[in-house]
Amino acid sequence: MAEKAKQAEVEATEAKAVEAPVVSEAKANPEKFLKEFNWHNYQEGIDEVDAQQLQEFEKLVAENFVDTLDDEVVEGTVVHITDRDAIIDINAKSEGVISLNEFRYNPNLAVGDKVEVLIDVREDATGQLVLSHRKARVIKAWDRVIKANETGEIVNGFVKCRTKGGMIVDVFGIEAFLPGSQIDVKPIRDYDQYVNKTMEFKVVKINHEFKNVVVSHKALIEADIEVQKKEIIGQLEKGQVLEGVVKNITSYGVFIDLGGVDGLIHITDLSWSRINHPNEIVELDQKLNVVILDFDEDKSRIQLGLKQLSKHPWEALADTVAVGDKVKGKVVVIADYGAFIEVADGVEGLIHVSEMSWSTHLRSAQDFVSVGDEVEAVILTLDREERKMSLGIKQLTADPWTDITTKYPVGSKHKGIVRNFTNFGVFVELEEGIDGLIYISDLSWTKKIKHPSEFCSAGDELEVVVLELDVEGRKLSLGHKQTTANPWDKYETEFALETVHEGAIAEIVDKGATVEFNEDIVAFIPSRHLEKEDGSKLKKGETAQFKIIEFNKEFKRVVASHTAIFKAEEIANVKAAARKAEAQAAEAKPTLGDANDALQALKDKMDGKK
Repeated sequence: MAEKAKQAEVEATEAKAVEAPVVSEAKANPEKFLKEFNWHNYQEGIDEVDAQQLQEFEKLVAENFVDTLDDEVVEGTVVHITDRDAIIDINAKSEGVISLNEFRYNPNLAVGDKVEVLIDVREDATGQLVLSHRKARVIKAWDRVIKANETGEIVNGFVKCRTKGGMIVDVFGIEAFLPGSQIDVKPIRDYDQYVNKTMEFKVVKINHEFKNVVVSHKALIEADIEVQKKEIIGQLEKGQVLEGVVKNITSYGVFIDLGGVDGLIHITDLSWSRINHPNEIVELDQKLNVVILDFDEDKSRIQLGLKQLSKHPWEALADTVAVGDKVKGKVVVIADYGAFIEVADGVEGLIHVSEMSWSTHLRSAQDFVSVGDEVEAVILTLDREERKMSLGIKQLTADPWTDITTKYPVGSKHKGIVRNFTNFGVFVELEEGIDGLIYISDLSWTKKIKHPSEFCSAGDELEVVVLELDVEGRKLSLGHKQTTANPWDKYETEFALETVHEGAIAEIVDKGATVEFNEDIVAFIPSRHLEKEDGSKLKKGETAQFKIIEFNKEFKRVVASHTAIFKAEEIANVKAAARKAEAQAAEAKPTLGDANDALQALKDKMDGKK
């Protein structure tokens, strides 16, 4: 028994001797102990570990290894990078793997970098621990974004793609919106150049309700530019020449970036020549020298000039150019009163509409020229100090009034085109530059015309006779009715007093009626002269005999009567009866009473008595 007890004591001492260094080593260097511990042999039962040693081991594992069962975000270290994956050590039983696609926002990922991860799968089919950096970022992202917005911290973001009005940027795993206006201080025309790039941003707006985040890269640039801007503004002077870049082009001018400060070149200060749009002179992103023309007190609005850097075209105009010279140029502007012709770059002359044609009947300049036409003209006036020039086109042809007395003598007949009307007459063009006026009274011998448009239309061809010619006043008086004989000369005989004509009542008018004997003669019938022999009156459309009782050639007035027809017959009958009675009385020598009876009978007949 004593031997057995002694042997047991020896074994216990040996066990303690073995246990003591193991436990002390684990306590002294737990990381080394855990790293060198043969977990496989332990699981396979190859190496036996006593209960106390196992308890100590499990305690160290709990203290140092990550529990892969919870969903907490942990920090790991990149230990290796392959073509597709990153190997991450999170102090678990094995290392985890993350696809490099989750690090697209950070192309500079390197071994040794600390990254946040979430255990996605404890072990895949190959026994590999699968981690997710993207999910870890999403869990932490919102807090980080809020903090960045509050502190103004600069964050890195990966530009994923374009969207309407801007770009989508990955910031901490959250898709944030980058407006197009916040990409840069200058307008961006090609958004695609930023896709798949990592850039710095500031979080400028957060919508907590919809979880929307807006970032800006422009805000970072503006901070740097503000310093440069103050330096530039402080040095600005009128007449100073600076280099700038075309930032934006509008219909009214060009905005120039002077290195953080914008200035405007108005379209009129781009070129000495007239231009329709600034893009005829400059293009976007073009570098050019400009001169400062003016600025406001705080120098926030800067007016620039480009044309002022070159000599004024009028100063370069040759001294040999003089009044009377012929010049060629292009029509650049048309107004109602004339057209502006550019005879040299920046040198224009005005052709007034009155100098476009010898005609005194003025028209619009558009009737003669169009914008872009190449024309030849004569210099009429030239003022170099005022930089003005007047030109003429009609001077290239002979003045048609030079031999007017030969071509259009008084009494000569011609044909012309009706151009326009006035209340008192018609303007007729005989040829280019020769216009004449037909007064309304000289249009027709017979028609009563209230306005010339009742007689003819613009564009009609009329035969005319030259009535008067004023060479100095350049005026022609024409007549149309004079091309035919005056029908009233003939009507004066045909419709003489007491002549009888047949006609129908055309209209019943105030105080009478009218009768049309022909296309020229419309006679007036007074009401009392419409009475028929039976006492009734003529009606519209009724045909009867009429006697002319008034004819006025000068005023073209004709008055007729139907009543005078039968009244005249009665008077003639009375006179005939009286002559017959006188003859019979002379033969039979009747008594005075018989003669009186006969005369009384005739008188009663005339009075309508039976």
